[in-house]
Amino acid sequence: MRAELARRVDADQAMRRAWTARRSGRISEQERAECGAVDEDNTAWLRRVVAEHGWPGRSLVGEKGAHDAWLLAQHADHDHAFQADCLTLLVAAVDAGEASSADLRCLTDRVRRVRGDPQLYGTQFWYGPDGDGGLQPQPIADLDRLDERRAAVGLGPFAEYQALMMDTYEGQRCLALRDW
Repeated sequence: MRAELARRVDADQAMRRAWTARRSGRISEQERAECGAVDEDNTAWLRRVVAEHGWPGRSLVGEKGAHDAWLLAQHADHDHAFQADCLTLLVAAVDAGEASSADLRCLTDRVRRVRGDPQLYGTQFWYGPDGDGGLQPQPIADLDRLDERRAAVGLGPFAEYQALMMDTYEGQRCLALRDW
């Protein structure tokens, strides 16, 4: 299972890295379809794993494997119900020491945004609702207390995270959430 998680994440990330390396603008319809097919296949596989074994935590698949399982759930945007189920399982896994708190915060924000709620930890960025703006955080609840919430769960200051995101992804429109 650990090897299969790694293989699936490698394919997921190779596809996304190829887009960002191009820096050529929006994802084509063919690329969108290819991404959708990879994400749907990964989600179906993760769904079977979860049904048979529960959340693939550290004791089952190791630290990297647990992180890889989170990434597949994070990219399951086409299946909101399953993504929300994964969030519930991830909460329990973090409580049991089986998964990363940082991964939980990212999936929490992702699920909240899918529901139309503002994120809590500022982990999700986009290029605006129409995809034409500069890279920016998606809406965040109670911005004045953001760093306090982040610190309470072991995340660093938002300004540092935002600088990292800008350094990594600014100008790479293919990473707009609406294109994923």
